[in-house]
Amino acid sequence: MNMPTNRRLRVLLLFGGRSAEHDVSRVTAVAVAAALDPTRYEVIPVAIATDGRWLLAERARELLNTERDALPAAFEIEGVEVTGPVDPAHTRLVPVGRPEDALDVDVVLPLLHGPYGEDGTIQGLLELAGLPYVGSGVLGSAVAMDKVMMKRAFAACGLPTPRHVVHRDGHDVVAFLERTERELGYPCFVKPANLGSSVGVSKARDRAQLEAAVALAAGFDEWVIVEEAIDGREIEVAVLGDDPPVASVPGEIVPGDDFYSYADKYEMAEAQLLAPATLSDTLVGEAQELAIRAFEACRCEAMARVDLFLEEWRSDGSAGRGWFVNEVNTIPGFTPVSMYPRLWEVSGLSYPQLIDRLVELAFERHRRRRERAGRQR
Repeated sequence: MNMPTNRRLRVLLLFGGRSAEHDVSRVTAVAVAAALDPTRYEVIPVAIATDGRWLLAERARELLNTERDALPAAFEIEGVEVTGPVDPAHTRLVPVGRPEDALDVDVVLPLLHGPYGEDGTIQGLLELAGLPYVGSGVLGSAVAMDKVMMKRAFAACGLPTPRHVVHRDGHDVVAFLERTERELGYPCFVKPANLGSSVGVSKARDRAQLEAAVALAAGFDEWVIVEEAIDGREIEVAVLGDDPPVASVPGEIVPGDDFYSYADKYEMAEAQLLAPATLSDTLVGEAQELAIRAFEACRCEAMARVDLFLEEWRSDGSAGRGWFVNEVNTIPGFTPVSMYPRLWEVSGLSYPQLIDRLVELAFERHRRRRERAGRQR
């Protein structure tokens, strides 16, 4: 499928989803939809309910067509149920019971944070459907979503990353707690392996807190990762493209909470997002290089936000260990005040231009894959 040039592009905007980051996605979708130029794009918003149903968000579509100034803070999960595209011969959205109202789709913008959206599952569906889509492919999405596999990819590529240990729910938790104390000590951070937005993340300072944190994280994912606490600056870099990828200027997160928690991100709004970060030219170059290496280590494509730590000094006053790669986020927050678009804004690429470029990259990747798909020796 080539990018149409004689009409508006029909962009299937997917939001909501089945993960614990469902509500974050609803907010992201409003910001992106509002930034899509209505002279170039026809937005088809589709909500994915927590039970997995796809709903043509008719109220959101109506507002986008008639009252863009009245968009809500978050799109509602509402509308007529539709069947999604399933193969290259059926790249249409078909309202249940209303086949005459089927809608053709040109490109998909998945704004689904977390599992069932950011982990390669929706990307696999879209590959089978033969539809261009924004963001990383199946492999990059899956590797970057799973913190355990991501850390292994970093290690294989020689990237510095915080010390960590891994637990699978159902195995000997007491032995794991003892191993964590022996290898990491306190404080440490406990996280579900497959989730973002700091959902299910805790900071543990003793055995009781560690045990409770592991139980909490295991409620969100079967795999749990515990990392050493890095007493350093939280630096983020936005990466765009894939051959070659380019890095933005770095930004810095100054948490308002004890760490950059879910509440700090979305409820209290006390964290400071500094764009750009105050860093020397040497440190800027190092951060950008590390971000691109992390992006490529996970086989990411198109976009990602790479989160780094800079340990300048240790708690005892001695010199720090320098840079650590924390993680890669393939569908980062995308409101105008989110770090990913803000970093590109200060790097010279506006929010609408950024979205245009991501759509172009979707068609470029789709063309490359289509040229090779189905070839026989």
